[in-house]
Amino acid sequence: MNLMNDEKHFNTLSNYYKTKYGKKVFKISLNGNFKCPHSGCIFCNGSGDYAGDKNKSIKDQFDDVKNMMEKKWDDAYYIVYFQANTNTFAPLNELKAKYEEALSLSDKIIGISIATRCDSISDECLEYLKELNKKTFVQIELGLQTIHEKTSTLINRGHTLNQFDECIKRLKEAKISIVVHIINGLPYETFDMMIDTAKYVGKLGIDGIKIHMLYVMKNTKLLELYNKEKFHILTRDEYVKIVATQLEYLPLSMVIHRLTGDSAKDLLVEPIWSLKKFVVLNEIDKYMRKNNVYQGDKIKED
Repeated sequence: MNLMNDEKHFNTLSNYYKTKYGKKVFKISLNGNFKCPHSGCIFCNGSGDYAGDKNKSIKDQFDDVKNMMEKKWDDAYYIVYFQANTNTFAPLNELKAKYEEALSLSDKIIGISIATRCDSISDECLEYLKELNKKTFVQIELGLQTIHEKTSTLINRGHTLNQFDECIKRLKEAKISIVVHIINGLPYETFDMMIDTAKYVGKLGIDGIKIHMLYVMKNTKLLELYNKEKFHILTRDEYVKIVATQLEYLPLSMVIHRLTGDSAKDLLVEPIWSLKKFVVLNEIDKYMRKNNVYQGDKIKED
């Protein structure tokens, strides 16, 4: 695999899309106004507003993003992305109606990505996704965040690692593409704990990963905990080193969808350095080049 098409030391999503489809591919985030079956992770404010206006129709949300993106790329493919909250938590007829409406909006749509939880994919939903995957590209994004039970309990994830593993198994058997989310900087996690989470994900045989920095946002229980206990917030340099090291334990076949995330400026309390997203990404690139670090470097050593 040539990782150097875009001069990175890891398998970037843009390079993957260009290789597979021959042109730019971008996701159009949609808000299907789905709920969450869980009482809520402490880092989540529950709004889902970053993923589209739930008061607008699926078509209007799609058109809003498509029209903006086409100003930059007038010849591209789209993946419709149900992002906000738990997007398999609804009756099957509602899921089918929203998914299939979204997929019908343009002949340039090449697939659908669905963000959800490992404990929220019913047998009938999985069977439907398996059939849909025969007609178009289907990708499931699963939040794991951490493999460490103590942290998982603290942040109120509401599912076990065994439940996550079982879901991965079922999705792989259905031949559905899987992307897993992890979070660095969770309260009281050490460097080694964060690396162990990446090692674990690297051995799952999945398709992609999204790596996020923990954001302390307004209107969350995490902010209450932070104000009370002042747990350590990673510095930018710490985050850069952690991500670069994590990449060394991920196989080259795994596509790196994200190395950091986005937080609304008006909601963010910490870390303020994360607002300069492109600076963070550039620092990761610089660190990897300076230290001759590549994705997958340490897999044989482990």
